[in-house]
Amino acid sequence: MSGNSNDNSGQGMIVNPKPKADNQDWDGDDADRADRLRFEEEQAMIREQSEARAAAKALAEHKATEAAKNAK
Repeated sequence: MSGNSNDNSGQGMIVNPKPKADNQDWDGDDADRADRLRFEEEQAMIREQSEARAAAKALAEHKATEAAKNAK
């Protein structure tokens, strides 16, 4: 590449095709599919952790309520 900052040759640029009417079924390449899969797995893990934390918090609150009732 030249040192010219106005070089418009496109060298080294990433080009992502935008879906058009004639290529609506384009699903990207293997890397795009892997990225989507990894994102879906991360989202599932985050959701599971959130649900586990909420369940643990609810259990702790329930135990505290029961302990307060038994203390009376």
